[in-house]
Amino acid sequence: MRIILFGGPGAGKGTQAEKIVSHYHIPQISTGDILRETAASASPLSLKIKEVMSRGELVSDDLLKEIVAERLARPDCQEGFILDGYPRTTRQAHDLEEILETRGLKLDAVLFIEVAEQELVTRLSKRGRADDNEKTIKNRLKVYESTTRPVLDFYKDKMLLQKVNGIGSIDQIFALIRDILDTIKK
Repeated sequence: MRIILFGGPGAGKGTQAEKIVSHYHIPQISTGDILRETAASASPLSLKIKEVMSRGELVSDDLLKEIVAERLARPDCQEGFILDGYPRTTRQAHDLEEILETRGLKLDAVLFIEVAEQELVTRLSKRGRADDNEKTIKNRLKVYESTTRPVLDFYKDKMLLQKVNGIGSIDQIFALIRDILDTIKK
């Protein structure tokens, strides 16, 4: 089962990803994690990442594509994976399609945990972090919406997007996700 998981800050994406990993026994692949892991390794990609980071630049789409392709080729991804934090742009969505196509694979689902903005503001405000004031939170949500919307539309056009109501208990939301994934798995 190959899944991409989307959800705004505070939507519960991390919590639901843990439940999916535990229930379906597939790895969660976070872009940040694989960048740090690759940078710490002794691989040829490690040198490229360290070079980019030492200049204070963002990792390019091409380099990210290479890193994601390498990670998805590992044995633990043979039965599937959950991507978290990738793709962030439609260019990266096209890159992911290429990565999967070269291996004869395709995505099974793109899950979007949908929570109304005001509920996200409320949830994030309760965390008590210094940068979690309403103005900052609303700005983060606006940035997330503007960058994510085109990617969600891309997957909607491909009939892969599945919206999940992110309001309810952790178990209620996971039951909705399980219903979607179990239908796809058949």
